[in-house]
Amino acid sequence: MAEDGSMDCEDSGLFPRERAQVAPGAVHVPDWADPAHQSELLRACRDWARPPAGLRTVRTPGGGTMTARQVCLGWHWYPYAYARTVSDGDGAPVKPFPAWLGELGRRAVADALGAEQAAGAAYDIALINFYDGDARMGMHRDADEKSDAPVVSLSLGDTCVFRFGNPRTRTRPYTDVELRSGDLFVFGGPSRLAYHGVPRVLPGTAPAGLGLTGRLNITLRVSGFPAAT
Repeated sequence: MAEDGSMDCEDSGLFPRERAQVAPGAVHVPDWADPAHQSELLRACRDWARPPAGLRTVRTPGGGTMTARQVCLGWHWYPYAYARTVSDGDGAPVKPFPAWLGELGRRAVADALGAEQAAGAAYDIALINFYDGDARMGMHRDADEKSDAPVVSLSLGDTCVFRFGNPRTRTRPYTDVELRSGDLFVFGGPSRLAYHGVPRVLPGTAPAGLGLTGRLNITLRVSGFPAAT
């Protein structure tokens, strides 16, 4: 075991990993996407990352920059609001959110939390974050949406330590979970506004056949905003 409580990468192939409820309403489903599905998602991410409205560095209001780079679909997120254009980048219209991605989100929620939680969830936002070996994500809440539908997170490429906390504070109690390529993490209900982050990426741990150096995280959300006219 690693010092942070997660399993060392050397142990990754020795024992089957089981799904786990990390907190009420927060479930980790290992190996949810098989290698073929991972490759399909990676191809889509590479298309979305191309300009216009492509992969960008996110700048915070205080003048800092996020180390993970990002591209958005459906609605463009910038700290701490949404827009229909890349208002903090090239100004292009945000790329559309594909219907198949919404279907994937509902299937993920049904598999993790049950069909009742997935019913009627109209996913319309995707945030795709790219992490190189030095990238991190500080503890934060996904609180800029008007909907309380569960958040869906899919991992591709390098393994990371995903720190999942509580809705009250950025500090303890939290649980460190090792997310590997193909893993699903869904959080809703009492954990929908829990703080979470990525304190560490483990370079060189991506599946050899995937062809990705670094980590991609696909996060799906329901905005709850009025439909565009």
